[in-house]
Amino acid sequence: MSTLADLNDCAYRVRRFALRMGEVQGQGYIGQALGWADVLAVAYGHALKLRAAEPLWEERDRFLLSHGHYAIAHYAALIEAGVLPEDELDSYGSDDSRLPMSGMATYTPGMEISGGSLGQGLIIGVGMALGLRLKKNPAFVYNSMSDGELDEGSTWEAAASAAHHGLSNLICLVDLNKQQADGSTSEVLRFEPVVDKWAAFGWHVQRVDGNNLPAVLTAFDAARDCRDAKPRVILFDTLMGKGVPFLEQREKNHFIRVDPPEWQQAIAYLDAAHAGTAE
Repeated sequence: MSTLADLNDCAYRVRRFALRMGEVQGQGYIGQALGWADVLAVAYGHALKLRAAEPLWEERDRFLLSHGHYAIAHYAALIEAGVLPEDELDSYGSDDSRLPMSGMATYTPGMEISGGSLGQGLIIGVGMALGLRLKKNPAFVYNSMSDGELDEGSTWEAAASAAHHGLSNLICLVDLNKQQADGSTSEVLRFEPVVDKWAAFGWHVQRVDGNNLPAVLTAFDAARDCRDAKPRVILFDTLMGKGVPFLEQREKNHFIRVDPPEWQQAIAYLDAAHAGTAE
């Protein structure tokens, strides 16, 4: 079992890998990658049952990247987990790369679905969870999604279906970073009271600080260990650009371009902060 120190190291490397990939293209969904890194660190460093050398192992836990534009963060986690080699970082977003800018299952080992059409992942997750239960496969399905997907009617249809079928092998992870392509979620379509909404749909609900590793770790364990015959959702409040002060302070972080010298500056911030925690 991973210690908090191990998970802190993992989150640091996920952020660093993501920044290195972003530097290749000079732009990308870096704000989300930095904010979601702690959740991915716990997922891939602690919670998920998988075999790095056997991505299609039948009893693996399924991790669905519904928000396909978070692919840069997911690739970083797959590299950290040993599913992808680190030497592919420099191919990110390039022609014929296994690391396209939006996640595609046909290209990348460990990528279960081709996400990006928001609101689709949870639907697929319901079907997968039902199928696994019918086959008596003990694996869990984790659906990673953005708060923008709470705008989609398909998300709530899937939520109702999951509760109806009592899918206790389905765990939904929602990034509440409060930003969308068109502005803040409070301006586009506010989602509060989000805890009450999921509970009303029949889910076991937790809401935690997604950049607090002990809280994230506890929430993952509680979701998996819950004995209620219902699906589980963890709502994570995150800060876009987490770990890089000048990115944390940007008003709009959904898709960003960073000046060439700033990539190395961002990595230097991460390195210095991590060195401080390791002392």
